[in-house]
Amino acid sequence: MDDFVRDKLSEWNLSELIYTFKGQVIDKDSFYCLNDKDIHHLIPTVGPRSKFREKLKSLKEQKTENPEVVDSSAQACASTSDKSKKGKRKLDLQGESSQWPSPNRRPRLDIREDILLSDVKNIMNDVHQKIPQQDNKLNKFLKKHIDDLKTDKREVVGVFGRTGAGKSYLINTVIGERNLLPSGTVNACTSVMIKVEANEQNSKYEADIEFITKEEWKHEVWFSQHLLQESADLERDEEEGRDEDEERDEDEERDRKDIVEKLSVLYGEDWENKSPEELMDVKYFKEIPEFLKSKRKMLTDETAEGLSDKLVMYTTSKSEDREVKAKRWYWPLVKCVTIRVPNNDLLKHVTLVDLPGSGDCNKSRDKMWKTIVGSCSTVWIVTEIKRAASEPEAWEILESACRFMANAGQCQQIHFICSQSEVSCYNPARPSIEPRAFILERNKDAKEKLVTKFKELNKVTKYFSDESFTVFTVSSYEFLQKTVLEPVDTEIPALRKFLQGLNNCHSVTLNYVKGARGILSLIQGASRTDGTDIKTDVCTELEQNMKDALHEVENSMEETHQVFEKCLSEGVKKSESSWYKNLKSVIKTKNKKGSSFHRTLKCIVQHNGAYRAKKGKLINLNMTLSSFLTQSIDDKFKKTFPNEGECGQFNRVLDLFSLNTETMRKNTKYKDVKLQLMFLSTEEDKIKTKLNKIIRDRKKTIYSSLMTTIETSMQECYDVAKKIKGQGSLEKIRTTLTNHVLKSKDVMFLEAKDVMLKDLGVLRR
Repeated sequence: MDDFVRDKLSEWNLSELIYTFKGQVIDKDSFYCLNDKDIHHLIPTVGPRSKFREKLKSLKEQKTENPEVVDSSAQACASTSDKSKKGKRKLDLQGESSQWPSPNRRPRLDIREDILLSDVKNIMNDVHQKIPQQDNKLNKFLKKHIDDLKTDKREVVGVFGRTGAGKSYLINTVIGERNLLPSGTVNACTSVMIKVEANEQNSKYEADIEFITKEEWKHEVWFSQHLLQESADLERDEEEGRDEDEERDEDEERDRKDIVEKLSVLYGEDWENKSPEELMDVKYFKEIPEFLKSKRKMLTDETAEGLSDKLVMYTTSKSEDREVKAKRWYWPLVKCVTIRVPNNDLLKHVTLVDLPGSGDCNKSRDKMWKTIVGSCSTVWIVTEIKRAASEPEAWEILESACRFMANAGQCQQIHFICSQSEVSCYNPARPSIEPRAFILERNKDAKEKLVTKFKELNKVTKYFSDESFTVFTVSSYEFLQKTVLEPVDTEIPALRKFLQGLNNCHSVTLNYVKGARGILSLIQGASRTDGTDIKTDVCTELEQNMKDALHEVENSMEETHQVFEKCLSEGVKKSESSWYKNLKSVIKTKNKKGSSFHRTLKCIVQHNGAYRAKKGKLINLNMTLSSFLTQSIDDKFKKTFPNEGECGQFNRVLDLFSLNTETMRKNTKYKDVKLQLMFLSTEEDKIKTKLNKIIRDRKKTIYSSLMTTIETSMQECYDVAKKIKGQGSLEKIRTTLTNHVLKSKDVMFLEAKDVMLKDLGVLRR
């Protein structure tokens, strides 16, 4: 497949067909030879097939009429070589627009896209500067549209994995910055999200540290101290008692240690006998005045290692591998860290995010976690290869996060990355086999087992197909040391190639050049039309075309709305009849004794229905109560708002929407406004792109509204339950929750349905 075919498919918003056409070895010549039978074989789906057939038909007709305008969407730009030969051009919107390069001029086809984009940007900057300063509508219009050409494509890759799985080491190796993120025997803080992206402003390594608010930290301190005290009291007063040999509940002990560590690294031993108010004294925050002022803290350095040394106290607990002189460690106060790396092409349009496995007890951290997970186009789940298939935490992360990645997000690919694939390269049972052969055989076997394991995850496969799941067996150590494996065996090059693919700025270049072409067409056509009758006829036909197209959009959206209303009505009925079973599954458990579960239930209500122990499963009462509602629309929602390249219901009607400017341009009646129609055509494409992005973003809110409405309805109940203390408080909390849902069920589930339908209706306006 050549660039021509790829460019055309991208220009027509059919990028999902690129790999199909590439596999069939379709070049420019064979592209023009495609007949209906060929098209049907290549594109089995009706929507994309119909769109492609019409686009190809129009292209062939253009080729017949004017072969010079067919081969590129960048016809509006002149090459920089032409510019250097002819010198600076002059712009006069009133009478000299004919001096500007024709929108139909063909660019150099062998130019690299990044150079082409730079050239066109330079041209448009010149145009912007030469637009007269007179404050009239046309000048304002042109300046605004040139400014709007500037877009930034950014793909987010979320990296999950338990502490010690090798996430930091992997990120360092893949982006070629060995000393950037602390790794090794470091106790990572699972509450801190770390973004890694390119620094395109200067050549320094930078870190942008965002803190939680003072009020949020004070609340965390109060709750932590309160929980420790209440846990101790319950332990002492437990009526059933505990045998001497019986150990404290594992989750409870782990959380207790986590709280103690979090307070100790910041306060030392001062926190044990002081109130939350006393622990907010400014003396504890002298090194971070930004926290007290609710500002961000910026760190810079000339080297990655230098920045890492400055940053370690904000992202990790004490490290055994490095000397860090710090009286206090500030990671408990940190919400998110953004690290910017200079001169790194792999990060040009990509942000890597080192993520905790689930949300956080801090409300703002939890909200940011959901936002970032929802913006990931790809997710990497990192685990050690020796325990990949049996590692429960990695799979639990995937199951608990999948709904935020799928219907409430935009994830298209899941990469399960098995780290340390060089470990155990000697097999005593087969001493004759060479280490490299053994590793490759073992890695292949691991991949097969993991794919099988993935297919068994019903909670995940309802959202993601087998094609979206890929396993990588990675060895960062071998890639750097080259002792046993070849670089290609380590699969680090494969991950780099994947990131490079995300960085492919073809769509950015195409959209910018098409937009520039439209603006230059408008400039050239500005002084060519005087006929009022022609303008009136054009406007009349365009208005009618728009009404007809909008009618089709409205019909499709109304149909979708009715389907969702029917599904949600069924979900409401099931929720109203099964609410107690769902509630009971959360507020009662057979796996824990009274004191331990009391602490868990207290955490659930304290955090407004959602809680996850340090290494336990996520418990979300709001999600459980809304489960029948989400189940009722899951399949329809995925088909209506797909994350993959396939066309969804709303996307399809937008793609088919047209003002029919291409046909109008062929009409000799409108030859004097041909360039203006070309501008409208590019504007139409730009608006469709913008609307598709709006739909992608809005659909996350629409899907999440079911659970957030339930949470809002339960908030009053949680606030009451938070205040319950003393003897018998466990049963009192259970009774409070039960009575509230019983009283609210006839309204709460119906309200969740209505809110979602209302949000869907907003897309129709």
